[in-house]
Amino acid sequence: TTEGINSTLGIAHTRWATHGVPAVRNAHPHFSHGPGADAPDTKPGRVALVHNGIIENHEELRRELQAKGYVFLSQTDTEVIAHLVDHLYDGDLFAAVKAATLRLTGAYAIAVFHRDEPQRVIGARYGSPLIMGVGGADATERFLASDAMALAGVTDQIVYLEEGDVVDLQPGRHWIEHRKVGEAQHSRVEPDQRPVRTVTAHSGAVELGPYRHYMQKEIFEQPRAIADTLEGVEAITPTLFGDGAEAVFKQIDRVLILACGTSYYSGSTAKYWLESIAKIPTQVEIASEYRYRDSVPDPRTLIVTISQSGETADTIAALKHARSLGMEQTLTICNVSTSAMVRECKLHYVTRAGAEIGVASTKAFTTQLAALFLLTLTLAKLRGNLSAEEEAKHLTAMRHLPAALQAVLALEPQVVAWAEAFARKENALFLGRGLHYPIALEGALKLKEISYIHAEAYPAGELKHGPLALVTAEMPVVTVAPNDALLEKLKSNMQEVRARGGELYVCADSDTHIQAEPGLHVIRLPEHYGALSAILHVVPLQLLAYHTACAKGTDVDKPRNLAKSVTVE
Repeated sequence: TTEGINSTLGIAHTRWATHGVPAVRNAHPHFSHGPGADAPDTKPGRVALVHNGIIENHEELRRELQAKGYVFLSQTDTEVIAHLVDHLYDGDLFAAVKAATLRLTGAYAIAVFHRDEPQRVIGARYGSPLIMGVGGADATERFLASDAMALAGVTDQIVYLEEGDVVDLQPGRHWIEHRKVGEAQHSRVEPDQRPVRTVTAHSGAVELGPYRHYMQKEIFEQPRAIADTLEGVEAITPTLFGDGAEAVFKQIDRVLILACGTSYYSGSTAKYWLESIAKIPTQVEIASEYRYRDSVPDPRTLIVTISQSGETADTIAALKHARSLGMEQTLTICNVSTSAMVRECKLHYVTRAGAEIGVASTKAFTTQLAALFLLTLTLAKLRGNLSAEEEAKHLTAMRHLPAALQAVLALEPQVVAWAEAFARKENALFLGRGLHYPIALEGALKLKEISYIHAEAYPAGELKHGPLALVTAEMPVVTVAPNDALLEKLKSNMQEVRARGGELYVCADSDTHIQAEPGLHVIRLPEHYGALSAILHVVPLQLLAYHTACAKGTDVDKPRNLAKSVTVE
């Protein structure tokens, strides 16, 4: 509570522990000496700061500062910055922070306060996102935050700080200096280089309405989110991705998708579309792996990054790595039009999922799939692999997709019954084939994220190569069973599970004619929806994870150890 506090300045940070266990001594803000009574031999603490990121050379700096008499009370890398700023301070906090950033290796977004300058906060960023808000009726208020959502209800006037920026906040004014990578000097940034933007995407997003959790709300918002994402799409044209898209698309022979987590699975789904419909070779890489391995670059590659926030640290780093290898044709699919990825890439498609508050992504995933399907059709058309008849058919299917999603959401009561059984289990296995294998992966991820049940996903054809050893009556097996060319193969895999006493839970299209029986539970989706079937089949898996978590009593919207936007490596 802020009751009884008479101040015009404050700093705070909600964090998951990276260095050090979750404990008061490791909590932010950190001070240049630690709490006075606990460190009686240190000089009075003057600097306080909060930090998002990871300082890679913290051990080296810690030893150097300890040799100068600084006492460390926490296990964090952040405390190193506080002592370093204190050591460099000579009456000007802005100068001290700038000097400190020259010594830091790694990622940081910091807000720094000094006891002797009570009307001043200094912010700096490199590798972690940081924005500034301008508020108040007379525009005299200044805020720092990791993203605009944190300032919802406070201000919609946002300045997006760039990597290497240091910002000086004082009542009614601010100024920014910037340092390029590898340079030792900061230079003044003119106001028009960091303009104040009105950001309204988060308006009203914080209201739960009739829903128990944000995740449930966001699952049920998917028909509207898909409709909004596809709004205005009357034809398949490169201009959907930017004015220069046609020229870029004509220069590429292959696609490389970089993403993490749920976004990686949307990219993995898109690989099937891009290769089968657009006939273009496609590779999907986990961003944190790609940036650290030797790869064979091809300048005729379209680099596609996928991220809900557009600020995912590993994906941004992988993008920069790809560009450093000479691959300059870049496109991002994300949910935030003002994000770093949009600014970094030549082309973009901004999904219109709206603010997603639940940590476990739902509507961001399905809107990413919608955008990736548009990309597939665009590349197919440019490469002569999409007829006018096929284009019309796909456009019709996309227009009807929100209604099809509504029909799937109506199956929620049946999923609730499944969830009651799953809540008593410790493990689960998910199976899929082809286009729907990444959907099985996403279903397993959702279940483990929010219910804490260990879940794995495999291509159904891999059962006999290991996973079948896990199948018992206590191992529920979820099968994604669309009525596609692989259905009969999948039925054989299902029989392998049944023969070993496994309990099957099948998400089937209504025209598959798979019949329920003891040990085989079936939820019937609408008739097979062709290439877009994957978007429908993920919804029951989202609902299963959600209701299983509810039955177990876990914190659905804020699962342990996870953050919504992963802005550190």
